Amino acid sequence: MKSNSLPQVSLSTAFRLGLFNLGLGLMAVLTLAVLNRVMISELGIPAVVTAGTLAMAQFIAPARIWFGQLSDSKPLFGYHRTGYVRCGVVFFGLAVFLAVQVVWQLGNFMQENGEWIWNYQTIGLTALLGLIFAIYGLATSSSSTPFTALLVDISEEDNRSRLVSIVWSMLMVGIVIGGISGKVVFKQLEAIADNLTTIPLATLQNSINSVFLYVPFIVLALAFIATWGIEKKYSRFRRRSFSYNSKREDNITLKQALSILTSSRQTGIFFSFLCLFTIGLFMQEAVLEPYGGEVFGMTIAQSTQLNAFWGIGILFGYSATGFWVIPRLGKKLTTKIGCLLVAICFGLIILAGLTQEPKILQSAMVLFGIATGIGTIGGISLMLDLTAAETAGTFIGAWGLAQAMSRALATLMGGVVLDIGKNLFSSPLFAYSLVFTLQAIGMLLATLILEQINVTEFKENTDKAIATVMEGDLDA
Repeated sequence: MKSNSLPQVSLSTAFRLGLFNLGLGLMAVLTLAVLNRVMISELGIPAVVTAGTLAMAQFIAPARIWFGQLSDSKPLFGYHRTGYVRCGVVFFGLAVFLAVQVVWQLGNFMQENGEWIWNYQTIGLTALLGLIFAIYGLATSSSSTPFTALLVDISEEDNRSRLVSIVWSMLMVGIVIGGISGKVVFKQLEAIADNLTTIPLATLQNSINSVFLYVPFIVLALAFIATWGIEKKYSRFRRRSFSYNSKREDNITLKQALSILTSSRQTGIFFSFLCLFTIGLFMQEAVLEPYGGEVFGMTIAQSTQLNAFWGIGILFGYSATGFWVIPRLGKKLTTKIGCLLVAICFGLIILAGLTQEPKILQSAMVLFGIATGIGTIGGISLMLDLTAAETAGTFIGAWGLAQAMSRALATLMGGVVLDIGKNLFSSPLFAYSLVFTLQAIGMLLATLILEQINVTEFKENTDKAIATVMEGDLDA
């Protein structure tokens, strides 16, 4: 019986699946927008401490390969993907709430001492916060990697791009909703800030705690709705695996999975491009909201809403790229154009700082989002060619490793470069501009590497390496 005898995923089902990514978008706003802004701008915690602890969620990215392999070989609660997705959501919801409680302890220290001092208390709390975010990262990996593999399991080559485009668009919808909701949630804080020079810690704590308590429950509900009945009805994974090789994925080790990534010249080239692209795109993630606060005088709600403007641009970029740009220009040229446009947009973000007009920054963020959408969809389209259906979990986990490690480095670099900039320049604008300038340079370097990519050779070598591993001929 062929896998195509199974029902195709309908448009409504694709949007229902996207609810999971919508939830991830909400969580992204909580951690890398709201919490990041509160720690740096409201509590006065150094940017390097904030960025370093948040980056721990990405530095444990090698677990993505393990979770991918685990979901390939060992079903949980009767399913290869669904059980891992749901359990992961439960644990990362708990972890993010616990992380906030540690942040308040650091906030109390800053309030009592008036400045950051490294001692046993701050070292201990910082280490604990980093550990919690590492657990958060593990939980996220255990859910997002099997979920992405599920998208491969339930689709065929002719409809997979449409499915991925819709699901990734829902991620941006979550970010937009999170950004807009932030303005509503923090209205009370804005009213207090109008009457006081600083927001009392107790007031800040009550408002933030309520957000970090309710949103994880919403995300959990979305995950259950998104995955309900999907794997049982649509998954082709078991048929593909057994029809290809009776040994399947059970014997693929971590070393073998990494060998697939490094098995050809093209793999190494794309790996390098992916790292530079990710770093160039996400260094701003840990500094954007503080940039809005310090340079433009934005409130927490206003700076959080920058994510909404960025997300709106990304959604437009996704739609235009998937349905119009790639069919006309191809994947490689589309990705190159996206990288160049992102570099230009960082220049616009810096120029917006010279005006100190929030509306100009918001407009720049929309353009930045469009450029990001073009580059991202181009890059994802290239990655789709590298995902073999028979080894979906392990393979997606391996590429997720490249992305997540680079994103962790980007988050940390953003905080470190910002602190260096603040020591070099008295003007906050120049300090933040240093971060954005390095990002633009990174994007330009990524375009140079992109020129060396040959998609046909890339796919042939990768397929051959996977087949070799499946047959047990590749050295472990």
